[in-house]
Amino acid sequence: MFNDTLWTGEPGNYTNSSAPAVLSKVRKLVDSGQYSQANAAAFDLSGEHSAIYQPLGDLDLDFTELGESYTSYKRELDLNTACVTVSYSMGDVLYTRQHFSSYPHQSIITKISANKSSSVSFVVSLTSQLHHTVSINSSNQIVLEGTCPSSNETASASDADKKAGIKFSAVLDLQVSNGTVKSSDGKTLKVNNADWVVLVLTAASSFAGPFVRPANSKVDPQSVALRTLDKMKGLSYSDIYQYHLDDYKNLFQRVTLQLGNAVSAVTASKSTENRIKSFKDDEDPSLVELLFHYGRYLLISSSRPGTQISNLQGIWSKDIAPAWDAAPHLNINLQMNYWPALPCNLSECQEPLFDFISSLSVNGSKTAKVNYEANGWVAHQVTDIWAKTSPDRGDPLWALWPMGGAWLCTHLWEHYSYTLDKSFLENTAYPLLEGSASFLLDWLITGSNGYLETNPSTSPEHAFIAPDGKNASVSYSTTMDMAIIREMFVSVISAAEILGKCQTDLVAKIKTALPKLPPYKIARDGTVMEWALDFQDSEIHHRHVSHLFGLFPGHTITPERTPDLCKAVANSLYKRGVEGPGWSTVWKMTLWARLRSSEHAYTMVKHLFDLVDPAHESDYEGGLYSNLFTAHPPFQIDANYGFSAGIAEILVQSTEQELHLLPALPREKWPDGCVKGLKARGMVTVNICWKKGQLHEALVWCNDQNNIERLRYCEQVATVSLLGGKVYRFGADLKCLKTWPLKK
Repeated sequence: MFNDTLWTGEPGNYTNSSAPAVLSKVRKLVDSGQYSQANAAAFDLSGEHSAIYQPLGDLDLDFTELGESYTSYKRELDLNTACVTVSYSMGDVLYTRQHFSSYPHQSIITKISANKSSSVSFVVSLTSQLHHTVSINSSNQIVLEGTCPSSNETASASDADKKAGIKFSAVLDLQVSNGTVKSSDGKTLKVNNADWVVLVLTAASSFAGPFVRPANSKVDPQSVALRTLDKMKGLSYSDIYQYHLDDYKNLFQRVTLQLGNAVSAVTASKSTENRIKSFKDDEDPSLVELLFHYGRYLLISSSRPGTQISNLQGIWSKDIAPAWDAAPHLNINLQMNYWPALPCNLSECQEPLFDFISSLSVNGSKTAKVNYEANGWVAHQVTDIWAKTSPDRGDPLWALWPMGGAWLCTHLWEHYSYTLDKSFLENTAYPLLEGSASFLLDWLITGSNGYLETNPSTSPEHAFIAPDGKNASVSYSTTMDMAIIREMFVSVISAAEILGKCQTDLVAKIKTALPKLPPYKIARDGTVMEWALDFQDSEIHHRHVSHLFGLFPGHTITPERTPDLCKAVANSLYKRGVEGPGWSTVWKMTLWARLRSSEHAYTMVKHLFDLVDPAHESDYEGGLYSNLFTAHPPFQIDANYGFSAGIAEILVQSTEQELHLLPALPREKWPDGCVKGLKARGMVTVNICWKKGQLHEALVWCNDQNNIERLRYCEQVATVSLLGGKVYRFGADLKCLKTWPLKK
């Protein structure tokens, strides 16, 4: 059981009053070329550890008293309904369990039934790894109450710490057809001889926002959980299921994808594990489809209006000490979680991200002012539910990276570019963009070469070999820093033009600063330089490809405008190689797609389909577990989301002025196919069908006027004017064959 508000800790002080003096020291060392010494000094800029995401508990079903072995066991997740079904036989009785999580009713529902009356008997209980108690209330419901540790050191937390954090409660209600329900121990419920049983589980926590200490929260989680149950009184299982289906299908059915023939009976009968195993040989397109849809399902299931952001493991972390604390990391992982939201037609799933950026801006303004004596707001490499904005604890290799907030802000402009929602741009996006840009302007300093520079600067988690032969990570003006800043400044100027704010001092400063940013450089080996100087890589096959941000997810490197840089990007990808964690694999996939290299993009698609054995996961880099979760390893959810975005990027790319159809389609691998419902910039929706590796037809429409001027396919470019409220049908030669009014 999961509740996305269960975390250790409490709101922290994300400032360091000694940082300005340390910053001055580090800058002087960098200016004098003493990079390894600057690296050592920068440890004093580090902050505190992030909080840790916690699992609520387990709902245990014990059927052992039936005393018979089972046969024909089957478990499946139907992505079309977001429902899990388990079936098996015991003797002449067929048992079925159905599970789904209802967003409309904020509950987890399970129905246990049999094809023979009076056959359902079991014991049910609630447990938790956290400090907790369990009781049976007067309504014969199981009530679990517990507390998260107030300390971030879960392994060494004292008894007092274990009871002082966020409080939580889960309530389990049983609806039983015939049969009996009783408790003999005051903690568990025993069902005997029922026809069917419906279990309704609700949960809540005392979390009252990132700025409220748990001790000061007025939220009673048990009361909230019980009120949620009360709202379902009078509703049957079928009623609740139908509400769930209507809600889920409204999102999931917006996009369809077919990359070949329908799934064969032989393929359908194979387990997911065996399908992954055989992919290296059969390269089954339907498994690619499945993983694409799975990423959309996971985003719908973990990030909706009113929830928290999807963290490093989405919501699906079973450990009280998960890898990397399951904390959102801002140097690729959190951003990748939301890459599919816009192209895959799930824009509302981003709302938790925008709420979270707003919280970061509050704490980040304090960090910027105290740590760096700067205006605006800043966030670093890792954060948590308390909107931590200070550097992480430890090595500047990962901890010292003040670009996390700026990268997140590019999602604000992207949301506008897809939706053309001017109200969102004015009321939500622009104030946050403005604050981040203000920090960046103050963070930039004039270097000895006349360019504006960032100092200190790191390329996320990647070290170089300094001139003294030592490894170092701290220098100045890394390529990623400059790419993010350039992307941010262009976005602010574009937003200001739309909102009529071009005459402000901020925009004037940005326009002055933009041409003073150092340009991209190509290294001696023909790759994109990752640092301001042509340092030697300490690890040429490093997992991060941060210096290629300008191509994807950025827009400052393109095949049309910067062909030489695109060649350098390709050389960089060759140098990095194909190996890496799951998220690295799919980032490379999207980069190759932007380069329109279908062969290399598909190589990365195929590379991800490597079955990981959880018992020996340290032997792997990347890959998939048998349930299609992506592996770093261990499990990280970012590549699941990134894969869906990457497939969308292979099929459709767009700018504010151009729509590109099938830019990186691996024609020999997927010769026939169809995708419907993908989104492009300018509020455009696209359906594409192709046959024998060639475009067959495309339907394009938008709800309102947009700025799309060109349609591109392979070497063909057509000038178009797309009016809002009309559907346009284009043929293989990009000629418009027919138009008709868009149905409301």
